[in-house]
Formats: sequence, C-alpha cells, structure tokens
Amino acid sequence: MDNIAIGFSVACALHCLLLPIAIIFLPALSSTFLGSEDFHKTLLYFVIPSSIIALSLGCKMHGKYNVYLYGIFGIATLLIAAFFGHDYFGENGETILTLLGASIVSFGHFKNQKLCAECCN
Repeated sequence: MDNIAIGFSVACALHCLLLPIAIIFLPALSSTFLGSEDFHKTLLYFVIPSSIIALSLGCKMHGKYNVYLYGIFGIATLLIAAFFGHDYFGENGETILTLLGASIVSFGHFKNQKLCAECCN
C-alpha cells in the first residue's frame, strides 16, 4: 500500500515538473484534463485514501504512530498547493509546494515501510 501511495505522490510531482515542458511540444495538451488545474485535485482523491490506509496499517503493525505526522503534513501541503497554490503563490510557488508535499508524503511512506520491515524481522 505504501508503494501505491508513493506512486500517486510521485505522479503529482511529475505532473508539476513535466507538464510545462510537454505543453511546449504539444500545446493541445493544455486543453485536456492533464493540462487542467483539476488534475491535482483529482489525484488527491487517490493520494489521501491510499496514504491513510497504508499509514494506518503500518502504524498498527509497528506501533510508531508519529509516522502519521509525515502523512498529515504532506497531505496538508498538497491540499494547500492544489487549492490555493496558484492563486496565492503563483505557478512556481504551486510547483514548489506540490514537490514539497509529495516529498513529505513519500518520506513518510518510506519510513513506514522501513519500520514495518524492522518489526517483522
């Protein structure tokens, strides 16, 4: 489950980094769903539940519930980026917030995986 949640977070980050380059070569892409601001919001429908499930299962296994904090802060950062980033921080600020949030969430899941592996061995 952690790998799935990491995958969704990485998809957010890659979308932020690669979309501007892709639009240069394929301008019609900007008129599709992939080019819209709603793409990040839609990804959150996958990031949030997969993160909650993965972190819950992991924390029950290893008992270190502070790992939830990475998920909470990362998801909060992604939510801020998706809903307020462009308007309040500009395009670059939105990109930085998304990359930061995705990194925090991913780190939390890597930590969760490591703790699960340690407790089961």
